Amino acid sequence: MAIVTTPTKACAVNPLKISQPIGGAFAFMGLRGAMPLLHGSQGCTSFGLTLFVRHFKEAVPLQTTAMSEVATVLGGYENVEQAILNIYNRAKPEIIGICSTGVTETNGDDVDAYIKLIREQHPQLANFPLIFVSTPDFKDAFQDGWEKTVARLVEVLTEALPAEAERDPARVNVLPGCHLTPGDLDELRTILEDFGLKPSFLPDLAGSLDGHIPDEFTPTSIGGIGVDEVASMGRSSWTIAIGAQMRRAAEAMQAKTGVPFRLFERLCGLTPNDEFIAFLSEISGRPVPAKYRRQRGQLADAMLDAHFHIGGRKLAIGAEPDLLFDLSSMLHEMGAQVTAAVTTTQSPVLERIETKEVLIGDLEDLEELARTRGCDLLITHSHGRQAAARLKIPFYRAGFPMFDRIGAGHQLSVGYRGTRDLIFKIANLVIADREENHRPTPDSWRSWSQPFRPGGLSVIEAAERSIA
Repeated sequence: MAIVTTPTKACAVNPLKISQPIGGAFAFMGLRGAMPLLHGSQGCTSFGLTLFVRHFKEAVPLQTTAMSEVATVLGGYENVEQAILNIYNRAKPEIIGICSTGVTETNGDDVDAYIKLIREQHPQLANFPLIFVSTPDFKDAFQDGWEKTVARLVEVLTEALPAEAERDPARVNVLPGCHLTPGDLDELRTILEDFGLKPSFLPDLAGSLDGHIPDEFTPTSIGGIGVDEVASMGRSSWTIAIGAQMRRAAEAMQAKTGVPFRLFERLCGLTPNDEFIAFLSEISGRPVPAKYRRQRGQLADAMLDAHFHIGGRKLAIGAEPDLLFDLSSMLHEMGAQVTAAVTTTQSPVLERIETKEVLIGDLEDLEELARTRGCDLLITHSHGRQAAARLKIPFYRAGFPMFDRIGAGHQLSVGYRGTRDLIFKIANLVIADREENHRPTPDSWRSWSQPFRPGGLSVIEAAERSIA
């Protein structure tokens, strides 16, 4: 069990975390026709917008209430009112999602009261979806903003069903964590549909930020789940939550609509995908399609092939809690040692990461731990590239933002196929680094002698069981 610690230094020197309102705005982008609105200064929005555009290489909808120094002191009602009216009249959105920032939270703006007053003053907005989420950026992190926003969407938009109402046994709600990419959501959609299920994703970034080119320009999000579909989620038979951060939203869904949920804390690795596929077979009443039996065998073979290169590696990983838990658990099952683990915020999964200590810190902490503990592979988002260069170790980019490579939105890590491809990418990165820098080949015994394996099995035993 890992010990979760917090550094004592006064400030973040090289920040790892992304702020909470950016996570909240990101969640709103998974709704069709949405316009996220940050209640704060123009700089708060412009920095976040830069991250999104550089990561996805797409036009991203994001607006601001443009709070000045005077407006911040006197209160932001007029700015919120004017921003909502301008967006409503010009962009014609289906929903406006408002996230607070540090400056307006410090001032104490009561945005819920503002929205109530705006609806009274402007009848055309009486029934228009205006969703406010409190996301101060002086606390918590990206994952927390996403978590709060999705839970708020469930609480406000979903409709409770009468007790006698019938549910669709084939319909399934999916609540994905912020660590999943649009490519991951597409893969999950394919898996669910192969079992005859009809999934509804909230949020659905695969519909809005998957890189497709629309027929014509629209100032709002160009795809995703519609407000009407969110309202009808209570007719589903199950809710599948992915990532510990989604427990809150899943519980809100169950409390309001009565739809039961199953939480999968990770979907990267052999054992968690076995559990996921078995659950889908159970709720759909269908046998596992042959393609997934074959993909499972491919993953087991990939683990067997790659563990010569990954086994024994000392890893330094910096990521949001769910992504850290996901990647570190899979790589630990491959025989790697998670020697340095740094994250951004508290989470119940941190204590179960297979390492001695998890530090809530920044990239300076990650670099220092990697140096002192002799790590030979660094995994974090693109802001870690300078640290990897100074440490002279291979660097795998994971998480948000990823601005110095293309295709970030299509990076895949879920399912048998996604795990297989991720293993190949990391193993090839290690091989290329050894060849380019003439590093010695590790002793073969080191890779075979790691004590922990998926489900208590060695890689060889897992492969043999898959074949059987």
